[in-house]
Amino acid sequence: MSGPGGARRYSLHQEKMRVLQPHSRDVQVKQEEIKEQLTEEDLDRRVDIYLTETETLRMLDMPPVVVSVESEDAARVLERNKIYVDVCKNRPGNDSFIEKMMQTINGATKNKKVQCDKIVMEDKGTVVTARDLNNSFSTSQAEPTSKAEGSRAPAEKRSTSGTTKGQVTPATAERGSITSSNILESAGLARVHDQEKCHAEAILRSENFQQDLFFMERILMENIFQPKLAAYRQFPVLTDPTVTPGAGGTVAVMKDAEQEEIDKGKKDKKEQKETLSDPSILSEPNKTSEETGPPSLEQLWSYRCDLTQRHNVSSMAWSKVNLDLLAVGYGAFDFKEQKEGLACCWSLKNPMWPERIFQCKHGVTALDFSMANPNLLAVGMYNGTITVYNVQSPDSTTVFHSGECSSRHTGPVWQLKWVEWDRGTTEADKRERLISISADGRITQWLIQEGLGCFDLMKIKRTRSKNLPGEKERKTEVLISQWAAGMCFDFHPKDTNLYLAGTEEGLIHKCSCSCKKQFLKTYRGHKGPVYKVAWNPFSTDMFLSCSVDWSVILWHQNSQTPILTFSSTSTVVHDITWSPKSAFVFAAARESRVEIWDLSISILDPVITRTANPEAKFTSVLFAKNTDSLLAGDSGGEVCVFELKNLAASRSSEVDALHDIIGPALLPVAK
Repeated sequence: MSGPGGARRYSLHQEKMRVLQPHSRDVQVKQEEIKEQLTEEDLDRRVDIYLTETETLRMLDMPPVVVSVESEDAARVLERNKIYVDVCKNRPGNDSFIEKMMQTINGATKNKKVQCDKIVMEDKGTVVTARDLNNSFSTSQAEPTSKAEGSRAPAEKRSTSGTTKGQVTPATAERGSITSSNILESAGLARVHDQEKCHAEAILRSENFQQDLFFMERILMENIFQPKLAAYRQFPVLTDPTVTPGAGGTVAVMKDAEQEEIDKGKKDKKEQKETLSDPSILSEPNKTSEETGPPSLEQLWSYRCDLTQRHNVSSMAWSKVNLDLLAVGYGAFDFKEQKEGLACCWSLKNPMWPERIFQCKHGVTALDFSMANPNLLAVGMYNGTITVYNVQSPDSTTVFHSGECSSRHTGPVWQLKWVEWDRGTTEADKRERLISISADGRITQWLIQEGLGCFDLMKIKRTRSKNLPGEKERKTEVLISQWAAGMCFDFHPKDTNLYLAGTEEGLIHKCSCSCKKQFLKTYRGHKGPVYKVAWNPFSTDMFLSCSVDWSVILWHQNSQTPILTFSSTSTVVHDITWSPKSAFVFAAARESRVEIWDLSISILDPVITRTANPEAKFTSVLFAKNTDSLLAGDSGGEVCVFELKNLAASRSSEVDALHDIIGPALLPVAK
């Protein structure tokens, strides 16, 4: 233990040191060390030293971002972290979060002062007399040489009149001259504006401007539809129109490729001939079809516009001279849905708008182009009227109209066709005739000379139904009319004296132009109205028919019983047509779909089907004459153009091959 002496000596030492330290920070004093002499006794003494903690001074305080797991706030922090992670995940693509920049510091305000002259307000007025207005109007009607002369002349006149009569003061004359000049200036500006407007209208209506717009439209349509038009015409599609430096080599390669395609086409034709001549290798086309892919219909484009929307496509016909020109008739088949009809001429050069539009008061049910006069388009309507239009005229020019004829049809004209008729050696007997069939039971021939005259080729008499074998005799039917409604007809491709006529009774009559009161034959097989009959263009002894009874029947003209019946679905068949390139291929337009049949592949099922849109029904079908394409019209006013791809049908007119494919069904027929 140390005594009080040691503690005292330590405190004295502290007092000495405290005295030597300066109290002011501004005064610098040199500290002197004073050494104390200690004895051995002082050194042996024990000294107690007491340490105390001073007050804590915090220079920087940063809250921690890490919380211990054992802390009381650990659960709350973990929950907040989980909520933040969920918010970050839902942030991308959420409309609740918007990224934008903001400037939070307001700019310093500035005061600007502008010194300007004081605005002086003045009221000015003038007095105009009736004489001034009259003079100004007379001057505006004349052609002034200049604005200055036009403004001085009324002023001089007014001053002269004022001095003679003494009623107008000089100030009044001056004000009148100013007013007249203002009126003249405004009248001149109005006249210039009217002249510019008239000039602009003259430019828009000029033939040169219209022709330039026509050429521009053609170029735009060609650029837009170039790939599809190339596919329609079976041309290679141009991918890069630019010419590269190595164009010479490219042209050579293209020529070699074209030559290879020509050689391949010749080889394919040779193989097809061998296939037709040898029945043992009829399955080879199927093999090539499997290699290239299944047959299909690929849509290229569709003919439609605002005018044709919601109009039923009733008929279609190609021009006999210009195979790029298509006539489409729009009209309803049902009496309750009748409204105004349309007949439009569409061109491949502009699939978006028709070249000619003919407005009709009644629905169009049939149409056809003339062969002798390609500019004439015959249109049949639901009320029995037949109108002939001139498609070369830009307006709806009516050449002939059956309303002037006393023997015109009294029912809907369901079909009409121009027929080249050679009944003699004179030129008058070789003229083209227009034939029509109507619901009034008449097949009528129209003569176009100075007017539209007609006479009946046949009046279709109603035939009583025969009893089937084993069926009891029916009661005598009461006939409302002795004439049966005619629905369709088709002339023989070789003998134009013979033709077929389909009726509403479901019968098909074979008729002759030489016999107007009796049928040559009657074909019974349909159970409903016959909508279409069509001779085979290659095997001219066979023809097709379609009906409302869901069936398509193949007939031979020497047999009154059906050879083959095609019933794929339970829907009405509105139209059928043979392919112009094959004796085996035909197309059928059912309400639900379009079917392509190839008798060389199957007589049970169609090789290609294309389903209609849910809101429309197919009503008409037509093959293109110069390409492998098919056109189908529907009840919504749209005509779809399809490309026929990978159809492994033999494109030949060999009749013997068709007889071999049909097989035993033709055995009872006497050849």
